[in-house]
Amino acid sequence: MGYGVLKVCGRQAEMIAMGVIDLRKYADHYLKLGHIFERVSGIIEAYLPDELAIEAPFFGQNVQSMLKLGRAQGVAMAAAIQRQVPITEYAPMKIKMAITGRGTASKEQVADMLRRMLKLSAEEMGKYMDASDALGAAYCHYLQMGRPESDKKYSSWKDFARKKGIV
Repeated sequence: MGYGVLKVCGRQAEMIAMGVIDLRKYADHYLKLGHIFERVSGIIEAYLPDELAIEAPFFGQNVQSMLKLGRAQGVAMAAAIQRQVPITEYAPMKIKMAITGRGTASKEQVADMLRRMLKLSAEEMGKYMDASDALGAAYCHYLQMGRPESDKKYSSWKDFARKKGIV
């Protein structure tokens, strides 16, 4: 399970932490859930986030995998709720669309765009796609919430330029 923490100053986002919660050493599913709760609680205590963005469950072929994923997400949400951190969920396609402009983008494409937008090195991005997925959810939330001008509607680029006084 991945996590990503962004710091937003004005209109600029900066990655301050990302990583994975390693669950491989836990054989029992309930022990995994307990570890997720402890780690998410620790991350919240360490970074004191104003908000939490999470990838919404997606519907796949394997019902057992979906059930386990839903439980893990629920435990992470419970950790945030316990600390009164507001939660926003984003569909995987919405995250991909916000970051790459394509809802069908691959995980690698999302990771590469995040690396470019946040000016990160390949080493900083790490090797785990779960971490970049989580950072993607955080960055999608930043894009959705961090644009005070986003409520202005423009019919085209030409309309945007005209209203901004560019043309």
